[in-house]
Amino acid sequence: MTIRAGAPMPDSLRHFMRAKHHPARAVPCPHCGAHAHRPCQLRTRNQLLIQPHPQRISAWAQLTACCPECQVEPTTPCHDEGRARTTVHARRYQEAEETAA
Repeated sequence: MTIRAGAPMPDSLRHFMRAKHHPARAVPCPHCGAHAHRPCQLRTRNQLLIQPHPQRISAWAQLTACCPECQVEPTTPCHDEGRARTTVHARRYQEAEETAA
């Protein structure tokens, strides 16, 4: 019996095929330390969470979308009149979700 190895799946298709999961799972979680494509977990009980932590969603939005409010490129943190923000603007979340859809 021969085993046929198919062509490797491109990352863009791999993310599309994981439609049941939140697209933020594509990045590591800065809160709990979960690796990319793994679910977030509670640090005290090692319980897996269904939804990613808000910090992970913020990191994902920062990596994937431009911010229409403060006009920064992907990977650049949002700011308010020169002051760095700890989270991204709400419009950047919307932009990232539209990009992922």
